[in-house]
Amino acid sequence: MQDKLQQFKEKSRAYIAMTASNLETVVSIIVLAAILIVSVRILSEVFSLFTTPDYYATFNSFLGHAFNIVIGIEFIKMLAKHTPGSAIEVLLFTIAREMVVNHTTPIENLIGIMTIAMIFIIRKYLFVPSFGEHVPHSIEKTED
Repeated sequence: MQDKLQQFKEKSRAYIAMTASNLETVVSIIVLAAILIVSVRILSEVFSLFTTPDYYATFNSFLGHAFNIVIGIEFIKMLAKHTPGSAIEVLLFTIAREMVVNHTTPIENLIGIMTIAMIFIIRKYLFVPSFGEHVPHSIEKTED
């Protein structure tokens, strides 16, 4: 009876993990489709830079949309790779976007710079290389 309960738990956990992984894939596909749609539309913004009298606001809007595309791409990579490095890249791009596009105050800029510095320090001194080598859905054979 105990063995059957243990087998049920293991199968349930495997099913839940597989379902979560499949949902991640679906979310990645949806985000990728949205990125492709927005990438085509962003081209019209490039051409409007030449025709609009308020090119500064148009460029700022273009830059915000371009950063969003880059963050979306990094987000997809983070879902696909499952590594701390890919999560750190998403954080870096998100903080950089906030500082560049939203024209933050000097205090907010200082906080953003300190946050980026802390991320680089963590990445350099606390990052465990073997922790980043995980490849999702790989089956590793172990020798007993």
